[in-house]
Amino acid sequence: MRDFTGSVAEKLGVQAPPVRIDSQAKYGALARGDGAIYWRFPHEGYRETIWDHAAGSIVVTEAGGVVKDASGNDLDFSKGRYLVRDTGIIATNKQLMPSVLKCVQEAIKEKKQASSPL
Repeated sequence: MRDFTGSVAEKLGVQAPPVRIDSQAKYGALARGDGAIYWRFPHEGYRETIWDHAAGSIVVTEAGGVVKDASGNDLDFSKGRYLVRDTGIIATNKQLMPSVLKCVQEAIKEKKQASSPL
């Protein structure tokens, strides 16, 4: 069974392997136009810290991109050191965001259906 990220990538037709670099470097590369999508979907029990995403979110937004959680909401950095609605993080451009969110929501629905008892 493929993982959640793999499911989203498949739905979007992403074939490039993930780039293993620091999250701030990924935000910077995205802001420069060296990539199209950056996403993080936490594993159960993991909580994203605001310092891993606040600065990068600003850089991408100032470059004309958008950063949302997996439900399409703005990231909320005002609730302490952790992102409270930690459903995942998506950074991309304004044109791709609707498609990415649609595929993420489909993958979330499939994951819930697969884990619910019959």
